[in-house]
Amino acid sequence: MTLRERERAALAGDGRLQASIRRSADNVHDRWLLTRTELEDADGLREAARSLRSAAIARLPELLAQLADNVEAAGGSVFFAGDAEEASGYVAGVARRRGVKLAVKSKSMVSEEIGLSERLQAIGVEAIETDLGEWAQQLDGEPPSHILAPAMHKSYEDWVRVLAPLGYDGGVDANAMTAFARRTLRQSFLEAGMGITGVNLAIAESGTLMTVTNEGNGRLTAGRPPVHVAIMGMERIVASWAEADLLLALLSRAGAGVSIGTYVNFVTGPRRPGDLDGPEELHLVIVDNGRSNVLGSASQEALNCIRCGACLNACPVFRQIGGHAYGDVYSGPIGAVIVPLLREGQEELSHASSLCGACWKACPVAIPLHDLLLQGRADHAGSERALWRAWAAAWSSPRAFALSGAPAGLRPPQSLVPPPFREWARGRELPHREGATFRARWRRGEVLE
Repeated sequence: MTLRERERAALAGDGRLQASIRRSADNVHDRWLLTRTELEDADGLREAARSLRSAAIARLPELLAQLADNVEAAGGSVFFAGDAEEASGYVAGVARRRGVKLAVKSKSMVSEEIGLSERLQAIGVEAIETDLGEWAQQLDGEPPSHILAPAMHKSYEDWVRVLAPLGYDGGVDANAMTAFARRTLRQSFLEAGMGITGVNLAIAESGTLMTVTNEGNGRLTAGRPPVHVAIMGMERIVASWAEADLLLALLSRAGAGVSIGTYVNFVTGPRRPGDLDGPEELHLVIVDNGRSNVLGSASQEALNCIRCGACLNACPVFRQIGGHAYGDVYSGPIGAVIVPLLREGQEELSHASSLCGACWKACPVAIPLHDLLLQGRADHAGSERALWRAWAAAWSSPRAFALSGAPAGLRPPQSLVPPPFREWARGRELPHREGATFRARWRRGEVLE
């Protein structure tokens, strides 16, 4: 399906999708605006965060090398994966070697990006999502629809429908649903041979991996199974603890509207002699998968993203069509920017925006998303540019201009556009004119004022 077809499908419903998104997005966005006022010089901190993220991306090879050295010095293993196949293959290899049959996963967008659950399933490993929203999506056979709140689009009735086959009968009470999920998932943590997490930020100077969650599943996933696999996009790195401190303050506020996440976990290596808990093995998988192609480009600042989801909550397009309409694991404004940069054939996503700038205003690291969306359109505007050139050439001739019917406003623009480009013209209308055209009045000899 094309983007337009997915958009139409999302808009063809009874409004429940939009209502569910609006309820959740408004709540988080309003809390972000409120907690932002708690910060002294919030705008200054935002610009500082933008600067340090840009500096980290500029030093990416150096910082990644430092991170790898320190992770290995702490007893962990590091694997640099060039693409999704290499990344998922490495994790599958670890699972085979350890005889893993059950893996638990904390929320990780990059694991969705590389298709990890499907790869593990193919070798007989069951991978269970333990984030409440991700778990609901997995049970419902859907991918996540939001970077931070994967089931934001679900209504309370949807949750009851998804959980009922497992024996849930507590109605639409959120506390009852959470308690049911805790009871149901608890044994999985105890039996899993592998825990898989994402990485919010990796601190190069110490080799420490930071994860931020609002549920305790992330801590259990990283600490209870004998093998911990952490997967990160290669841009999710900072040089120092001081940088991590600033970004954590902004991430928590922008992502969840709180001063700090409920659970902030720092992992430096596997369990050491004398430790009471922790994994026997720690594996860090650093994923490229197209990111290196963005380095040095006009869109490099897209790699500054800290995956808070604030731009999605503020975006009027996302609020109407939801995350699944984007057709990729990354949705909203950042998805519309980053996906075409990472993968060919997704250029149309650059048009999933009103260019209103709300995403930039919401972004805690001040990524100019509206400018990057325009850059994306410019990068892939070959056919559209050719159309405009042909149109300009045609309308530069008075006869062709008159024959087109446009001066009289008699035809919709679709009829003026050759078939391959008519999707662009769908939904666009020529402006309607009051009275006769200039040319008609000139021919009649009317006095023009």
